Amino acid sequence: MKAAARALALVLGGAACSGRAKPARPPSPALSPKSVATATPARDTTPALPPAIPQVVIEIPDSVLTRQAVAVFGDSAVTDAPDSAANDGPTWDIDVRSYETHRRVEYYVNMFRGNARERFVASLEKGSRYEPMIRRKLSAANLPEDMYYLALVESGFDQHAYSRAAAVGMWQFMSGTARGTGLRVDWWVDERRDPVRSTDAAVKFLGWLREQFGSLYLAAAAYNGGPGRVSRGLSRLGDDLDGGTRDDAFFALADHDYLRGETKNYVPQLIAAALIAKEPGKYGMTVHTQPAFAYDSVSVPASTPLAAIAKASGSPLDSIRELNPQVLRGVTPPGTRFLARVPVGHAENFDSAFAALDPDARTAYKHVEAKKGQTLASVAASNGLSAKQLKWYNPKVTALKSGRLRTGQELTVPTRAVVVAALDVPDPSIEIYGSRRGTRTYVVKRGETLSGIAKKTGTSVSALMRMNGLKKAVIHPGQELVVRGSPRRSSKAVANR
Repeated sequence: MKAAARALALVLGGAACSGRAKPARPPSPALSPKSVATATPARDTTPALPPAIPQVVIEIPDSVLTRQAVAVFGDSAVTDAPDSAANDGPTWDIDVRSYETHRRVEYYVNMFRGNARERFVASLEKGSRYEPMIRRKLSAANLPEDMYYLALVESGFDQHAYSRAAAVGMWQFMSGTARGTGLRVDWWVDERRDPVRSTDAAVKFLGWLREQFGSLYLAAAAYNGGPGRVSRGLSRLGDDLDGGTRDDAFFALADHDYLRGETKNYVPQLIAAALIAKEPGKYGMTVHTQPAFAYDSVSVPASTPLAAIAKASGSPLDSIRELNPQVLRGVTPPGTRFLARVPVGHAENFDSAFAALDPDARTAYKHVEAKKGQTLASVAASNGLSAKQLKWYNPKVTALKSGRLRTGQELTVPTRAVVVAALDVPDPSIEIYGSRRGTRTYVVKRGETLSGIAKKTGTSVSALMRMNGLKKAVIHPGQELVVRGSPRRSSKAVANR
C-alpha cells in the first residue's frame, strides 16, 4: 500500500494498500513445471510498458493552500456547475477545478500526457471495461462516481497487480483490510483479484473513510496511507488551515510533511487523472473503449476444474480464467458449490452439458500415498509436475528434516488440465505493514472494539486514541493501528485467521 511518485500504477498503480502498490505483470498460467518453477510474479516485467518514472520531490509553498471554501460533503468533492449556457465542457462530481492549477496536480497532468502517455491511455482503455460497473456501485453507495479514477491510480485497473507491500488487485487491498470488508482471501480464492467483489469492498471502505474524515480527498489519502496516519497528521495540523476546507486539509498535510511521499502525491494524481480522462482529446490522446464487463453465472460442484466449465459452456479457457480471476488454482475451491462466471449467452444448457462430460474431465485430482524414501519433488516428477505445482494443492503437507515425506502420507495430485489453468501467485496470506522503529501495529478484525484491542495489546483506549490521532473511538475492520505493546498475535497471524 520504488519511488514515492510513480507514474501510473505508480505512477498509476492502502490503508487498503498501506505500503504502495507497484502492479506486477499478470500471473502466468502454469504451462510447464519448468516455467512455473522459475516464475517471479512480483516483478513488473511486462515488455509493453515504459520504464518507471523516477521519483520527483516537489516543494509547495504554504500560501497555495488558501482558497475559498466549497460546499461538498461538507467540504468535499463537488459537481462543477456550468458558469453559463456557453459552458459545454465536462463536469466532475469531485472537486478538480479548485485544484487544477496546484503545482502537484500540474506536474502529474504533464507526466500523464508526456512520458507516461502510452501507459495512461492503456489504463484508460482497460478501465473502460469496468467503468460502468464501478460507477454504478459508487452511485448506489452515494459516493461520487469519479472516484472511479482511484482504481486507475492504484493499479491501472490491473486485476492481478501485486505490490511490494503485498497489496493485491485492482483496488490494491492488503489481506487484513480485504477480509475486514468481507472479501474471501485464502489458499484457493482471492477476491481481491475479482473486479466485482473488490469494487464492493473498495466502495464500502471509502464510505467508512469519508464518514470518518468528512472529505473525499482525506478519505483517499487514508485509503492509500492508512487512516491512522491521516488522523495523526490532522492532530498535528491543528488550526493551520486558515479557514480552508476539509479537502484543503489534504494539501496542508502534504505541505507540512505529515504524510508519506507516496501519499502526498496520491490525491494530485487522482485529480490529474480525472482532468485528462474526461477530455482526452484536449491532451492529444485517443482512447478506444472496450466492451463492458458482463457475464452469466453457473453453479458447479466443489473442486470443479475451470477447464470443465469452459468445455461445458462452449467457451475458451482464457475467457473463463479472465471472468474468474479470483480462482487461484485452476479449480473451484473444495467443500462447497461455487458460482462461476461464463460469457454472456453461454449459461444456457450448461447443466446438461456439464453432466454429459466424461467423468475424467470433471475430475480435478487423484490421491496418492507417499512411498518410503519419496520426496515432494520425486512424487511431483512422477506425475509430470514440479514440486512447486504439487505444493499448490497440498499447502499443509510438510516434509521431514531429510526432505522425505512420511511413508503413507496422502498427497493430492492435480490433473494436467487443472495445473494449466492455475495462476502462479504469492501466498495470499502474506501481510506486510510498515512500522516505525519502536512501535508495533495491529490489524483490526471484524467485530473488534478499541477497548478489546487495548486489552489484547496491553495498553489503554486513551493511549490508542492518542497514538493513532483518533478523536472518536471508531475503528474499521482491516484498519492498521499503532499499538504501544506487542500484540498477542502478529499481524501475519491475524491475517492467517
